[in-house]
Amino acid sequence: MKLILITTPTYFVEEDKIITALFEEGLDILHLRKPHTAPMFAERLLTLIPEQYHKRIVVHGHFYLKEEYRLKGIHLNGRNPFPPDGYKGHISCSCHSLNEVKERKSGCDYVFLSPVFDSISKLNYNSAYTAEALRAASKSGIIDRKVIALGGIDEDNLPEVKDYGFGGAAVLGAVWSKFNPCTDRDYRNVITHFRKLRDIAD
Repeated sequence: MKLILITTPTYFVEEDKIITALFEEGLDILHLRKPHTAPMFAERLLTLIPEQYHKRIVVHGHFYLKEEYRLKGIHLNGRNPFPPDGYKGHISCSCHSLNEVKERKSGCDYVFLSPVFDSISKLNYNSAYTAEALRAASKSGIIDRKVIALGGIDEDNLPEVKDYGFGGAAVLGAVWSKFNPCTDRDYRNVITHFRKLRDIAD
């Protein structure tokens, strides 16, 4: 099962070092999501991440970065709902209902379905699906290997994600909550927790 990490919405000093260490630990895909930030900051972060890992990075905006840095692909969402004219390459997108998954899945390499569980990083962003609804969606083929679970995923419920038949899980708060850029001097807790998630996903 794929394990995808989404960046925090803001940049911080140790970010490139942590991301590089996570790729070294076997991170499958990183989604670079920095809404309402200037592209120059994304460019700086990408130049600090070794080029060998660029092919595992998907951008949520500033789509020209995909070609300029030879990234994996682009991600469509409410802020950026359409790919650039003539774009050919990896596309993923955000979905917030099972009907939206049905509509968008065929045109994407994979889609995010959220929130599967109560969000760790967003206050009052609670699960929109019952266990029964997710099992029924899996049985009917709506949830399959092209659907990535997002929202509140951590070591306790990652086995459920596998059981529901998702092709992967996207995490954010579970990993980044282990590091406070204002007070922490090292990021060993991030790496340790990621290893737990990776082992469960495998």
